[in-house]
Amino acid sequence: MFLYKRLSYLALAIGFAFSAAPLPVSAAPVTVEIDGGVVSFDQPPVEEAGRIFVPLRGVFERLGASVVYANGQINAQGNGRSIGLRIGSTAAVVNGSTVYMDVAPFVVGARTLVPLRFIAQALGAAVNWSQSNQTVYINSGSGGPNGPPPATSFSLVRVNPENAARSNRPAIWATFSEPVNPNSIRILLDGRDVSSQSYMSSTRFDFTPPYALPAGRHTVQTTGRTESGVGFNTGWAFTTGSTGGNGNFVNALSPSPGSQVGNTFTLSGRTMPNSQVTIVATGQATAFGIIPITTGTFKTQTYADANGYFSADVSMNALSGSQVHVIIQSVAPNLASGSAEVTVVYST
Repeated sequence: MFLYKRLSYLALAIGFAFSAAPLPVSAAPVTVEIDGGVVSFDQPPVEEAGRIFVPLRGVFERLGASVVYANGQINAQGNGRSIGLRIGSTAAVVNGSTVYMDVAPFVVGARTLVPLRFIAQALGAAVNWSQSNQTVYINSGSGGPNGPPPATSFSLVRVNPENAARSNRPAIWATFSEPVNPNSIRILLDGRDVSSQSYMSSTRFDFTPPYALPAGRHTVQTTGRTESGVGFNTGWAFTTGSTGGNGNFVNALSPSPGSQVGNTFTLSGRTMPNSQVTIVATGQATAFGIIPITTGTFKTQTYADANGYFSADVSMNALSGSQVHVIIQSVAPNLASGSAEVTVVYST
C-alpha cells in the first residue's frame, strides 16, 4: 500500500508538472504567431529548461519595442514599458522594478536568445499555447485575433502585521490576489532575504523571525511571478515597539526548526499559560525538484498547561526527502495578550 501511494504521488506530480509548464518541452518545431501572423526567425526557437527562447530583435521589434544591446546588457522600450535584461542573469528590470525569471538570456552563435513568454508579457501582450499544432499565439493588444491581453492587477489581499505588531517576533504573512509560482517567490525583511526560512504556497507566504525585531519601522518586500508568468514586486511596512512583557509568544520548540522528523513526531514548546494552541502541518514534496505538490495535511488543537508548556502528536503521510511545514498558533485566554503564530519547516 505504501509503495502504491508513492507511485500515485509520483504519477500526480508528473502530470501536474507537464500541465503547469508555462511553455512546453517539445522536440517538434515550434511556430510563433504574433497578432495572427507567423514570425520567421533566422534562428529557430530553442527550448531550454522548459522555456521557449527566440532571437532578441525578432520578438522585441515585432511587439513594437526598440532595443539597445551592448556588452551583454539588453535595454528595450515599447508600449509605454521599459525592460532591462542581462546575458546570464535571471534578474530583470521591468518599469523600474526588479523581477526574476526562471532562466537567463543566453547566446547561441551570433544570436542572443531571450525567454519568449516573459518578454511578451512584460510588454503587455497575452500568450497562449496550442499543444495540438505546437504553436505559441501572442496578442500584442493591437487588435489581433486572440483577443485583448488579460488585465494584471496583482496585489496582496491581506497582510500581517498590518500596521503595528503586538510582538517583537510577529508572524509575518500575506495572501495573494491570484495564484503565484511558489518557486519564484522571494521575501525580504528589512532588506534581508528570508525566503529559505519562509513557507510558500500559491496563495500565501508565512515567516516568523527567529530573533526579536528591534523597535521601529520594518519593511517586507515580496517578488516573484504569477502562474500566468507576470512578474510582481510589492510589499508593506509595519512597526514594532516594546511589548511590556505581556504579549503572547511561541518558543522553545522541540524538535527545533530544520530538524529531520518521521511521519509521526511529538511537537512541544512554550507559550502563555493556558493558551489554546492550534497546530497545522502540511507535507510538501517536489516533482523534478521544481514543482511543489502537497502530500497531506494534519490539524489538531491542544492547551498549554499552567506553566505554558504544550505538546501534541503530529501524524503525517509525508514522502521521504520531503518537507513538513508547521504553523503553530497560540491564543491567550487573556484577550489583551493577543495571539502569536510561528511557522517552522522540518524535513523527512
